[in-house]
Amino acid sequence: MTIGTRLLTWFCGERVGTDQFGNRYYRERSGRALTRGGGRASREKRWVMYRGEPEASKVPPEWHAWLHHTNDEVPRPEARTRYPWEKEHQPNMTGTPYAYRPPGSILRGARRPRSTGDYEPWQPE
Repeated sequence: MTIGTRLLTWFCGERVGTDQFGNRYYRERSGRALTRGGGRASREKRWVMYRGEPEASKVPPEWHAWLHHTNDEVPRPEARTRYPWEKEHQPNMTGTPYAYRPPGSILRGARRPRSTGDYEPWQPE
């Protein structure tokens, strides 16, 4: 976070919640009336203070929806229905030791299977 974001949070921010990754979510504290018709004046400002490295993929879907004004209600983990087929949110692991490496990947230490000989390269006529 920059010094500008920190100052905005101290002077104008109201903390509304925290997610399972420790990210803190804020909204504008001012009591100004919101105008109709769209634009910046028609909705409150919302932002996130990341815990650790600022990485947008660390934001769970319910908080992403709130940040982008898809939902007006602040997400509450206990109020959300969890289905058995749902997986826990996981941030983007690209560039880390936990990144997905498919079978045959050089980074996985494996070797690719040899070609079967059924490939024919394209030849211009």
